[in-house]
Amino acid sequence: MAIRRSLLAVLVVAAILVVGGFLLATRPDLRTAVGLTRSTTYDNPVLDRDFPDPAVLAEPVDGWWYAYATQSLTADGRDIDLQAARSRDLVSWEHLGDVLPTKPGWAASTQDFWAPHVVARDGRYVMYYSAAPDDGDGLCLAIATAVTPSGPFVDVGAPLECGRTFTDIDPMAFEDPADGRWWLFWGSGFEPIQARELAPGGLAFAPGSTPSVVLEPDPYLPYENLIEGAWVVAREGSYYLFYSGDSCCENPRYAVLVARSRALLGPYEKLVAPSESDSAAILEQDGPWQAPGHNSVVTDAAGQDWLLYHAIDRAERFGPNDSLVRKMLLDRVTWVDGWPAVERGVASDGSRAGPIVQ
Repeated sequence: MAIRRSLLAVLVVAAILVVGGFLLATRPDLRTAVGLTRSTTYDNPVLDRDFPDPAVLAEPVDGWWYAYATQSLTADGRDIDLQAARSRDLVSWEHLGDVLPTKPGWAASTQDFWAPHVVARDGRYVMYYSAAPDDGDGLCLAIATAVTPSGPFVDVGAPLECGRTFTDIDPMAFEDPADGRWWLFWGSGFEPIQARELAPGGLAFAPGSTPSVVLEPDPYLPYENLIEGAWVVAREGSYYLFYSGDSCCENPRYAVLVARSRALLGPYEKLVAPSESDSAAILEQDGPWQAPGHNSVVTDAAGQDWLLYHAIDRAERFGPNDSLVRKMLLDRVTWVDGWPAVERGVASDGSRAGPIVQ
């Protein structure tokens, strides 16, 4: 009798292990388990105010996504030097106002503060941006830091680099997953998009480093007489360089384009050849939205990539002081034959299924 009871116990334990193993093997991914994530819907624009050159922090912080943008104006015409917004779902955004409330000493009188990009490094937040210096022409690459993603950001005291033209614009910091080194991409002002290695901590260029030409403008290709707004994505062994051209504002004619390389610094193949089209554009103007561009790319909780970018609402082109209004839009990125694509190649119109968020 005791032997039968022992045998029965062994069989019961074995059954529990088999069933338990099956349940563990077939449980859903924690990111997409019911109750841990939720779906969204959206209509463009996702931020219905002037928010040019939007750059989104790569990962949410305490459940919040943060986006940063070029200078703007308040409703009553006051300056906002560098602005930010936050969202829990990439769809509904709360505007946070000016996150660089004190101008740096070297740019105390300018109103030109452009295209900030923020990364989390070493327990703080580092902002790369461009501003016009008080004692010269052109623009400078600059750096500010903060202890929280909502700021306030404080300039480090001196610009990183200055030029006499509009070459030093649109910085984007990127950590190479291949070796952990950080690089700064920027440009162009009719010059190439460039990249240069950053020093540890990200507050200076690496000693002995020099700029590398990453992508050249091409006056014979649509939108590429002037290229700018670099955003780099690493995916499946390749690097994808999203960029925009060639007129964001005056006589707006702007689009999002893409090139691909097996090496971070290139050479990059533009989408023109593989797509058998006359341009490398994946997003162009159509219908109510003019001059879409200067994008960032983020990934939701389900692994889906999304493009956030600005565009001009044809029905509301100008704001305070007759300034051009560029609102923030959102659209899904799909990958086809190793290249990114946006549905129909234009801004979405009407309600769409949005990001999956935690």
